[in-house]
Amino acid sequence: MTGYDRPPRTRRFSTWTTRRWLRVGAAVSLVVLGLLGVTGAWVLERTASISEDLVDVKSPAVTTAFRLESALLNQETGIRGYGLTGNPEFLEPYRQGITEQETHVARLAVLLRDDDDALVDLAEVEGLISTWQERIARPTAASPSGAPSPLVVERAAEGKNTFDAARSALLRQQERLRADRVEARDDLTRIMELRNWIFTAIALVIAVLTVLIFEGLRRGITTPLERLGADARAVAGGDFDHPIASVGPADLRRLSSEIDSMRRRLVQELAFTEEARLRLDAQAAELQRSNTELEQFAYVASHDLQEPLRKVSSFTQLLQRRYGGQLDAKADQYIGFAVDGANRMQTLINDLLDFSRVGRLHHAHKEVDLTATLEQTLATLSVGIEEAGALVTHDPLPTLVADPTQMGMLWQNLIGNAVKFRRPGREPKIHVSAEREGELWRFAVTDNGIGIAPEFAEKVFVIFQRLHTKDAYNGSGIGLALCKKIVDFHGGTIAVDPEYRDGTRITFTLASEAPEIADGPELREATRVGAEPAR
Repeated sequence: MTGYDRPPRTRRFSTWTTRRWLRVGAAVSLVVLGLLGVTGAWVLERTASISEDLVDVKSPAVTTAFRLESALLNQETGIRGYGLTGNPEFLEPYRQGITEQETHVARLAVLLRDDDDALVDLAEVEGLISTWQERIARPTAASPSGAPSPLVVERAAEGKNTFDAARSALLRQQERLRADRVEARDDLTRIMELRNWIFTAIALVIAVLTVLIFEGLRRGITTPLERLGADARAVAGGDFDHPIASVGPADLRRLSSEIDSMRRRLVQELAFTEEARLRLDAQAAELQRSNTELEQFAYVASHDLQEPLRKVSSFTQLLQRRYGGQLDAKADQYIGFAVDGANRMQTLINDLLDFSRVGRLHHAHKEVDLTATLEQTLATLSVGIEEAGALVTHDPLPTLVADPTQMGMLWQNLIGNAVKFRRPGREPKIHVSAEREGELWRFAVTDNGIGIAPEFAEKVFVIFQRLHTKDAYNGSGIGLALCKKIVDFHGGTIAVDPEYRDGTRITFTLASEAPEIADGPELREATRVGAEPAR
């Protein structure tokens, strides 16, 4: 296999996740700290043990050995003085020395119970002291007082040798005990030095572990997260082409890759959305232009048709007045048809002209008292209301920012329709209500007329859509379409209440404040064209 055929080498720890790094780091730290803790505990225990042995055993043993020697010297001094003088007062130090000897021997036996060599020395000392006492001390103490004891002279040499041997044994014991105490002190010094080194090492290891942990967290978690956060903020700030760096442990790199994948997906979606928005803007602009042209056409057509239609209507009426009854019945009928058609065409053109003007000429928003506007509308429709015997009532109506002319047209069409489409043989009752809904006001015009079937609830708001023939109810079919256009222009909605069965209830909403009105070149051009005087 050549060098070009070898697979790429991966770093040994590149697959480790944050959790694994934390677990390994915590385990290593615990093991190291555990070993150091065990070592420190052993050193402390060893220091306490040596200190206890030195304080409770070695030093008291040396002191007791010296006291034992002192007790033996007191015995020898007392026996010698008594033997030479026969004075009984010299026996008091002897007896006190025996008592102290027993106490000190017992004390040494307890202190040296774990030291076999020291116990052997103590047994040797006890044996020599016992020999001296049996051979010299007790016989001398038992001799009569008042005169020197001949035993002292006889056994002077033996007593001296025996006592010197006992004292030599005591000295050897003392030397051994002093040597043991010195060795114990040296051990304590060494173990304390070791303890200091170990605790210094523990402090250094803890400091190093702390530095390593913080550095590991900084490199493995904090820095990658800060880098990821900085990249994410850059993307969130609008730089969608900014790549998300993949750094840190495996799980953080995987997270970075997923976020970067999401970023690329968002870039694609944004590109698609931007393209769709541009197409939609183009279509909206084209639709607005088309609507503007249609509105201009409707306005110009209806405006320019006024004069020729007026001529047709005038001349057909002249024909009817001058030649009516002079021709045959068919001619009178044809002239009547022409006059009626011209009049209906005049009405239709006027309504169409009003429909095209909504949002073009009438957009002077100001505060409008809808109660006063409704009263003016009722005064305008008073003749038709009186002829129909209708009763019109209303709730207190608010004052809104709207176009006063359009509000008058709205009330006129809604009230007029309610009067016109009344139920035969029934007195018309019309009620206008208003209630607040958040930022909007909801109005309702309710009547007891013939009603609107649910299947025609949407159709009635389409221009030129009639539910009845012109023979049954006159009109152009523009009224409710005009109402819808006015309500839409004021940022509201209008609909037929399908749940109301005893007549018709039309509800609509209006905003308290004036909606934003487009003031582009198309509207200005439309306004200019629509404002031309009639020719």
